Amino acid sequence: MQKVVILIGAPGSGKGTQSKFIKEHFGLAHISTGDMLREEITAGTPLGLQVKDLIEGGKLVDDKTMGALIESRISKDDCKNGFILDGFPRTLEQANMLDEIFKKHAITNAKVIELRVDEDLLIKRITGRFTCSKCGTIYNKFFKKTKIEGVCDVCGSKDFTIRADDNEETIKKRLDVYNTQSRPILDFYDKKGVKFTIDGSVDFEESKKDIVSIIEK
Repeated sequence: MQKVVILIGAPGSGKGTQSKFIKEHFGLAHISTGDMLREEITAGTPLGLQVKDLIEGGKLVDDKTMGALIESRISKDDCKNGFILDGFPRTLEQANMLDEIFKKHAITNAKVIELRVDEDLLIKRITGRFTCSKCGTIYNKFFKKTKIEGVCDVCGSKDFTIRADDNEETIKKRLDVYNTQSRPILDFYDKKGVKFTIDGSVDFEESKKDIVSIIEK
């Protein structure tokens, strides 16, 4: 049976890590809105050209176009066994639209997994992270320091980068937006009985077991 997972979580909650695990463990396609937009543009599809024009014109991609892109993406061969949606839906309007797309494609077993993490921990996860410029290994000054200060454990490089938007002020704004937008979506799926909440602050190995159990139900 096709497995469909919708991952919802605040910035820093671990969606990327969990998506990678779910993809490899269950053999599902990982669909992120950013990757999806780039794929359509690169392929030169009519939808891709439409999106390209919107982006180059400095406009946001509207819900109708996003819905069409999602429907196009889940129809591809790599989604036959199932897929993970990461970054969509972001609003209640998009959740209702996705519901209609699923009905159209006879998808009735979608499960929504919320990764819930305390806000103080999220801020530390994001503001504390720094990346090796050479090999891309990610560290955190609070939770995952280099063994030798200033030296990458993997490649020995001494050159590290910190994302410009990984600061507390920006993160708090992003969390405010997430909390405002996500609550109606989570309530929407809760009423449908398809939402499951995972403690995203626990050890990754422990949360993996919970996620496998949810998806295999």
